[in-house]
Amino acid sequence: MTPAELLSRFRGCPVLVVGDLMLDEFVWGSVTRISPEAPVPVVEVQKRTFVAGGAANTAANVAALGGTPFLAGLVGDDANGETVCDLLRDTGVDVGPVVRDSRRPTTTKTRVIAHSQQMLRVDHEKPGAIERDLEDALLARIDAVLPGVRGCVVSDYGKGVITPRFVGELIAKCREARLPVVVDPKGVDYAKYRGATVVKPNQLEAAKVLNRDLRDAESVRTAGRDLGEQLDTSILITQGSAGMSLFERHRPMVHIPTQAREVYDVTGAGDTVASTLTLALAVGGSLETACRLASAAAAVVVGKVGTATVSVDELRATAGEARRQAA
Repeated sequence: MTPAELLSRFRGCPVLVVGDLMLDEFVWGSVTRISPEAPVPVVEVQKRTFVAGGAANTAANVAALGGTPFLAGLVGDDANGETVCDLLRDTGVDVGPVVRDSRRPTTTKTRVIAHSQQMLRVDHEKPGAIERDLEDALLARIDAVLPGVRGCVVSDYGKGVITPRFVGELIAKCREARLPVVVDPKGVDYAKYRGATVVKPNQLEAAKVLNRDLRDAESVRTAGRDLGEQLDTSILITQGSAGMSLFERHRPMVHIPTQAREVYDVTGAGDTVASTLTLALAVGGSLETACRLASAAAAVVVGKVGTATVSVDELRATAGEARRQAA
């Protein structure tokens, strides 16, 4: 199936997104002087904007691409949690599986941006593995929507939702339902992702998991094979400006060059890759074709400032340009 055929099937495709939910706050301003109190710039605030971040941004990307996302995760019982859910509802995300947790705040990242440059980030959060009762509550809500979805993406930001027990049961449920599972991983405990369709670390994350330096193409190639053997799954290692490398079991490695021309901000680019990859697999695409579409989506989103999404029209244009250049 060609990329164009896959894109034509995205609309309405139901996808389950599971992971750590966040609120991204952007404080926009300008700098005209240095503070007399310390050698730091003074930002004159012009506006504040809010965007759903973390797994919530993955869900927003699915919606922007025409899919129908169902989002499962936790928010605090606070105003920021309500803001995240309101933002998602406005973009067509079903937040029915979201659970409120009164024991921790909604993870919020505040970025200060002046003249299109990020100057500072302030995090408000309480990370840590969620309690068993919250795992059970999430699994119960997932059970309610799972029969109606065609794919699942796990967006692990290491804040505590994706515990070994929880994600193990989630992957088992998806495998039983014959659903593709894409994992955007975090931390060094990749054993908990065993059974997923594809796990997509970036180069730095893969190096940490394997406790080795990945300095060149050969070391990345060896790392991808080793991770694939350890987890008995396909591995996609993203490498920023160097593109991405796909390692499917019992197949030769496939390297996909980057398509980005100008990079302004990589915030949320991993979410865009994960959402595009999951949708492409959910509508019947091969893993290689899905990865090529995901690469094209990443090329679009890194050219935007802040947490951003990609539309089907933008992706279609970028994918078409890549095909013409390769011809």
